[in-house]
Amino acid sequence: MSKKVGIGIIGTGFARTTQIPAFQRVEDAFIASVASHSLENARTTAEASGAGHFTADWRETVAHPQVDLVCITTPPIYHHEMTLAALENNKHVLCEKPMAMSVAEADEMCVAARGKNVLALIDHELRFQDGRQKAFAMLRENTIGTIRHVKAFFRAPHRGDPNVAWNWWSDVDSGGGALGAIGSHVIDSFNWLLGTHISRVFCQLEAQIKTRVDKNGEPRKVTSDDEVNLVLRFADSSLTQDATGVVSLSMTEGPSYKNILELHGSLGSMKLDAKGGLSIAPRGEKRWEMVETDDGETIEGIADTGFARGFVNFAPKIVEVIRDGKTAIEYAATFEDGLAVQRVIDAAHESNNSGKAIELQG
Repeated sequence: MSKKVGIGIIGTGFARTTQIPAFQRVEDAFIASVASHSLENARTTAEASGAGHFTADWRETVAHPQVDLVCITTPPIYHHEMTLAALENNKHVLCEKPMAMSVAEADEMCVAARGKNVLALIDHELRFQDGRQKAFAMLRENTIGTIRHVKAFFRAPHRGDPNVAWNWWSDVDSGGGALGAIGSHVIDSFNWLLGTHISRVFCQLEAQIKTRVDKNGEPRKVTSDDEVNLVLRFADSSLTQDATGVVSLSMTEGPSYKNILELHGSLGSMKLDAKGGLSIAPRGEKRWEMVETDDGETIEGIADTGFARGFVNFAPKIVEVIRDGKTAIEYAATFEDGLAVQRVIDAAHESNNSGKAIELQG
């Protein structure tokens, strides 16, 4: 492909703050079309990004002749339909997480992508932080030995404010909640870093804020979770043996943002922070030792939570691969990876509803 890569955007939240600015830094890409449920949001986003087309009908963006890559950044309830339409139009797809509303939907998306000469990716951009890729390599170099236990701790206090309005994020039937929004990243990180899958899930979900006021001023029940607690077991692999995990996610706890992964092995421990900072502690050492990493660049004007740093690194790789006519990116999460995450999410909901641990097959 000699021409610039045209990007089609569906949704004007995360796409407007992060994806569009990251793609605008890539010389060989341009924003071709923007779609939003709100025509005004589509118009203002298109004007700000230089897109020549905007619409309130996402199908126009999917079919637009200048669009090579469709970025789906809508609530999860729409991912399945939009992805299938994009694939029918032979477009490359970058779908936000969680991939779908169920394993059945995610499986259909995988089937539709097979045999297509296109990228079919899930936006797990944290994989593209330099520190995470160094951790990936170090684990395979046996730096901390066989993994026995992992931990994830995520805290973002802003939804602890009861004045935050009710929207799709508060609605489990739209795919809202911390399990899908944040838990999907944690599950994918563990699957990818450890090269294995989660074999057992016990989950407890909670909505700490029970009611919020919608845009019409009416109080509405919150049906999604803002707190997630998981107890995990992993299948044995070349990196793991009898490995267990615990995950604590909260969108309401204070006082400040925090996102930490820890991996504990037979020879030592490893820690990753929100921006991709990497530390190790060989067994017997009492302090963490920082590993030299490149923090990369973030996007001005938004909170520096580390996600934008990952996407700024990811965007040029997407464009390069499309220009080169390839359909795979090293380290990128594929639809099959998204399906693996969806299996855990569905099992977590089943566990929460039943009060029982759920066994998973690989």
